[in-house]
Amino acid sequence: ADRVHALIGGWRERFTETGEIVRPVALAMAAAHLRGGRDVVMPQCLSRLSSIEPFEAVAHDSGAVFCQVVLMDGKQQSLERFSRRGDNSELPWHRQIQEIVERNGGEELLARMYDQLTTVLAARPDATVLPSTAGKIQQTYEALTAILDQESLGQG
Repeated sequence: ADRVHALIGGWRERFTETGEIVRPVALAMAAAHLRGGRDVVMPQCLSRLSSIEPFEAVAHDSGAVFCQVVLMDGKQQSLERFSRRGDNSELPWHRQIQEIVERNGGEELLARMYDQLTTVLAARPDATVLPSTAGKIQQTYEALTAILDQESLGQG
């Protein structure tokens, strides 16, 4: 969805409004892939039930398993990781997001988003929270694939 977002003209100036355009496109893309028998991984921070539930419905309507895994670090660590996120990125997307976050409250905005995500997780008992520690990329990947393997076998 992030890459689709950046394809919409004026997305930098109207970031939130552009999200309203991207969401139905991302849902349609997910549905097409799922109905074709393929898996969909959506690496997004969805911290509102109204954002998660349509993707869950698309999965179920397509006969697929919906698995919500949240890679999560502590609050302060998450804030620090976000600030470093675009340092080595070749994609201008990350730098743009950092600028947008800064214009809209910076760390205070990110802290509210983190709190909102924890609130949503309380309402999503089937969601799996996977601890994510900076620098532990391989371990996190292995833990994620194990979770997804369990979910695909109906054991999650």
